[in-house]
Amino acid sequence: MIGRLNGVLLEKNPPQILVDVGGLAYEVDVPMSTFYNLPQTGTPVTLHTHLVVREDAHLLFGFGTEAERNAFRQLLRISGVGARTALAVLSGLSVADLQQAIAARDAGRLTKIPGIGKKTAERLLLELRDKLDVRISAGAGAPNVSAGNDVLHALLALGYNDKEAAWAVKQIDAALPLAEAIRQCLKLLSKP
Repeated sequence: MIGRLNGVLLEKNPPQILVDVGGLAYEVDVPMSTFYNLPQTGTPVTLHTHLVVREDAHLLFGFGTEAERNAFRQLLRISGVGARTALAVLSGLSVADLQQAIAARDAGRLTKIPGIGKKTAERLLLELRDKLDVRISAGAGAPNVSAGNDVLHALLALGYNDKEAAWAVKQIDAALPLAEAIRQCLKLLSKP
């Protein structure tokens, strides 16, 4: 599996780029959110990647952030959503926007993405509800999404399941420092 590329950006032809890694050039498909943040050609670039192996092709997808790659992987787990559709979703919405659309159950926002119809949008809302770190509490906004993700990942690393960890993160104040947020979540989860 190819998990990350670190090399020189040779070409940019949306949605595909060419990255030279030690003399070997990789063709990588990227969402537009990553494409717009790429440096100029001829400069170093680092991408988090996901390799899709099919009977007729090996496709490499690249992302500027770990959160984008995680969202892509969650999208792939949904029945009827392939790599191209997942790439289209992340090209149409940032991870934070996708999380907000799911929290608000806003199917209309998802249907504006090319290739996403009403049924697919409803399936995305249903299946991603507990998969992405969706913050519903009052004061939770895009700036706190990464902090919530850090707490969630810490709880998952400690052995709690997705549902328990997500519940605990929703119960705490999003403005808490990371260490204190983890402490409070552990207290909540330790109660019988």
